[in-house]
Amino acid sequence: MDLMKIGTQLILSKLGGNASGGESGIASALSSLLGGSSDSSDSSDNNDNNSGLDLGSLVSSMTQGGGGLASIVSSWLGDGDNEAVSGSQIKDILGGDKVAEFASKLGVDEDEAADSLAEAVPQMVDKGSSGGSLLDAVGGVSGAIDLAKKFLS
Repeated sequence: MDLMKIGTQLILSKLGGNASGGESGIASALSSLLGGSSDSSDSSDNNDNNSGLDLGSLVSSMTQGGGGLASIVSSWLGDGDNEAVSGSQIKDILGGDKVAEFASKLGVDEDEAADSLAEAVPQMVDKGSSGGSLLDAVGGVSGAIDLAKKFLS
C-alpha cells in the first residue's frame, strides 16, 4: 500500500487545480511535512511503500500530546469510523510553521492546506494501520490502548 499516493490523491482532490506542482509537487511537499524527504536517499530504510512517511512518529506525538488527541488517533488506528480533526488541530499537531511551508510549496492558503491535511492524514493513518505496520510502531493494539489509557485517565 502506498500511503504517499493515498495522501497525494486526497489532497489533490481537496485542493483541485489550486495546488501548484500537481501530483509530484503535492507528494514532495507531503513527504517533507510528514517526515520523508523528497530526494530520500534513505528510502530503502522505509517499508510498506510509505515513501519516507513517518506516520508512527506522528501518531506517537499525538498520543503523547494529550488534549483529546489520543482518542482521535485511537479512532484512526481502529477498524471503526475515523474521528474528524480540524485544520486548526492539524496545525497544532504538525506545527503551524510546517503547515505554512507546506502551503507555500503548493501555492495555496495556509488554512486551505490545513483543511486538506485534516482530511488526508486520518485516512493515511487508518490505511497505514490496517495491515498492522503502524500499530507495530506503537507496540501493537495493546500498546495503542496503553497509550490511550495514559491520556484518558
